[in-house]
Amino acid sequence: MSRYNTPFEIHVHGQVSLRADITPAQVQDALKPLWKYAGASSLSDGANSAYEDEPGLKFDAREHVIQMCWSVPGDEDFRQSLDELCMNLNEISDAAAAIEVTFYDADFDEEEESRGAQSRDDFLMMFIGPTPAAIMQIQRDLLVQDVINMMERHFDASELSGVVTEIDKLFNQRFDSLVSSLELGRPPRGSGGGHGGHGPGRKPRHLH
Repeated sequence: MSRYNTPFEIHVHGQVSLRADITPAQVQDALKPLWKYAGASSLSDGANSAYEDEPGLKFDAREHVIQMCWSVPGDEDFRQSLDELCMNLNEISDAAAAIEVTFYDADFDEEEESRGAQSRDDFLMMFIGPTPAAIMQIQRDLLVQDVINMMERHFDASELSGVVTEIDKLFNQRFDSLVSSLELGRPPRGSGGGHGGHGPGRKPRHLH
């Protein structure tokens, strides 16, 4: 549907590696929350960004990669589309990835800024992946990178190993809590009962 006078310009940016068996039809279904929100009837109709200088939504079938640099006018309800998008991409991804989403306040102008008013700009970092363990791994890696970059202004890199260790402890605790919650839903071993879905997968390599 057409969207007029929407309060935000929303930008989605990221790259997602897909399993080799994923088809263009599956990619279209996975990205449906985006192109449908834009009022399109298919991925080909909705792949173009609201800005001509952005590549939009691109599927590289040879490299098995989705590239996203795509903008759309919208409102807070776009967050529901993002939830659906993440669930869809989890199902077809081959590796974990971070997706950046920026909400720009379309109504905020220089006059308001000069009066000291605050814009409603917002920024989200979403994580997708084939398993919870893979998602936690990329969350951990990005957090370590951010913390090290900030602290290297004041400390030598060789002094920061203890900081990384403490971050790993926090992610270990989160991972173990996730495993425990999943174990509670499983039937006792030897009961012969089956269960669908998959567990969290192998513990991330840095979470000892």
